[in-house]
Amino acid sequence: MTKQTTQITEDHINAAPLKSFFVSMLTRDIDLEDAILDLLDNCIDGILRSKKNIDEKKPYHGYKAEIRIEPDLFSISDNCGGIPWDLHDYAFRMGRSTDRAETLGSVGYYGIGMKRAIFKMGKKCQIKTKNREYQYEVEITPEWLKDEYSDHAWDLPIRNIDWSGSDGTIIEIRDLYDGISKQFNENSAKFISNLEKIISTQYAVILEKGFDVKINGNGVKPRATTLSFNLHADEINKIEPFVYEAESSDGVKVFLTVGFTRPIPSQNELDDEKESPKYSSVDAGWTVICNDRVVVYCNRDELTGWGEAAVPRFHNQFIAISGIVEFWSQDPGKLPTTTTKRGLNASSPIFLQVKNKMREGMKIFTDYTNKWKGREQESKLQINKGQRLSLSEIKEKSAELKMRPLPKSILSAKQYMPKLPMPKIPEPTTKRITFTKDTKEVRDVAIYFGNPVMEPNDVGIRCFDIIHEEAKKR
Repeated sequence: MTKQTTQITEDHINAAPLKSFFVSMLTRDIDLEDAILDLLDNCIDGILRSKKNIDEKKPYHGYKAEIRIEPDLFSISDNCGGIPWDLHDYAFRMGRSTDRAETLGSVGYYGIGMKRAIFKMGKKCQIKTKNREYQYEVEITPEWLKDEYSDHAWDLPIRNIDWSGSDGTIIEIRDLYDGISKQFNENSAKFISNLEKIISTQYAVILEKGFDVKINGNGVKPRATTLSFNLHADEINKIEPFVYEAESSDGVKVFLTVGFTRPIPSQNELDDEKESPKYSSVDAGWTVICNDRVVVYCNRDELTGWGEAAVPRFHNQFIAISGIVEFWSQDPGKLPTTTTKRGLNASSPIFLQVKNKMREGMKIFTDYTNKWKGREQESKLQINKGQRLSLSEIKEKSAELKMRPLPKSILSAKQYMPKLPMPKIPEPTTKRITFTKDTKEVRDVAIYFGNPVMEPNDVGIRCFDIIHEEAKKR
């Protein structure tokens, strides 16, 4: 008997993602600190949307973000322009449309930053924003997160509000997850201290350019890399950084510089590192910046060229060497970053090209360090004569350097190769005297000296000493 086949009456299958899966996967591989930086990145994007000129020295001056961290609340408020209504579909949708116009110079790209940060911390969120004539509020609730199957499961309620302040956004996250609440309660001092350090380094350039960030009322200061630059010193004592500038055919600009942040230490100073914190290795190595945002801070391994292509592995004797690489593009998708924006895409073609120059510049300063080993006090006088300049100041000074154009590959580039002072080789204090004599004659002289088995070398030295004593009497 043939079994009857049951006919399917549906004409489609629902393949929409479940919120629980989406939220879980979205937040699994991001640290809490990274999630908070995503929210700060949104502030910067808001500034860039409202700025006509981002090339000025202090493009972020007057803009601020205030973070509040409490056991039952995380909030961030800013005056950075708010979320334009024509971007609400991008701002609140999970992902980025391929046809959406980019914010020039943005640090965001994937369209998940704000949502990922919210889902990382809690189940309830209120977002208030004002942009020109638009003032509205969006709310995410635990009930919305649980709604998997209704016809409007992904719709978020929106309400008009009255906002009298300047254009900006307030995000308040409540109903925090237990692990987050515990960090904000039992470990709040430690967490806030660590967050301040991260923001002071990752946002060093942005803070220097005028952006103001406060955490629970305390301002965050930039921790920027500075290099010794002595443009007008005499050639014998001139310490300058290596400088490289380039631009790709698709508009990615590169500025690279490497040099000394401080004098090279002696072995005694390295041995007494606890008593000489200025020789901590924390600030040594390479910092990589993409659209003003630091994505790698003071790296000291193969990622940035240490231990590769004739460059030695990092050792504390190179603790005074630091480098900065800045990438800038109107399209953030062309930058060599990962999705967290705190990681470097080491396989990016433009980064691989630039990495060759990073190693080339670094080799100049590791060679200098090796050649001045044991004579660090003399070297300190040279390095201390230079000014400590930030990245923006070095970029200004580079206009005075005689940059040499390079053969074009995938980048149109030019560079400045400094000629660092090298220690003088001291005049030798001894001379070698070598001559050959008949064996019998050598033995005759040895017998004369009373030792028939005297070594030929000793015979020669004895002869020289006798004549030298006679010579001194004249």
